[in-house]
Amino acid sequence: MTLNVEDESSVRLKKVDTEAVAKKVIEATLDYEGCPYEVEINLLLTDNETIRRINQEYRQIDKPTDVLSFPMMEYDIPSDFGVAETGVCDSFNPETGELVLGDIIISIEKVVEQAQKYGHSEEREFAFLITHSVLHLCGYDHMVPKEAKVMEDKQTAILNSLNILR
Repeated sequence: MTLNVEDESSVRLKKVDTEAVAKKVIEATLDYEGCPYEVEINLLLTDNETIRRINQEYRQIDKPTDVLSFPMMEYDIPSDFGVAETGVCDSFNPETGELVLGDIIISIEKVVEQAQKYGHSEEREFAFLITHSVLHLCGYDHMVPKEAKVMEDKQTAILNSLNILR
């Protein structure tokens, strides 16, 4: 797996190696989803103002959010990775042969705020956001209650398997 991390945030999480946690959680999520490929993901760690601007530009929502996901593939069925081989989209990095899943952007300021708000560790909040975002990169969404429940159950199972608890 290739994880390209760009850290623009001036905020640092306490006792959290963000790159190591991200890799561990991404691998666990992809294993849980049965991804048969080595993958490439880009991760941008930023602040509230930058994520607000990106949120405004791409979603027309003028406020900061915790995480944004930009999948590179469109799935008919979530985690149906066979779509990558259909030739409809250029899903593989020609230099590495890895499946390019997409981009994740996380506001580290939001990680800190939400960890305090929900009463758990910064590591747990960061891991949750990574799991949530990777599921989006695999084609899941939470726009209707049934879909939200599927994502919530998967997030809980993945984080529990890693012993990253609330």
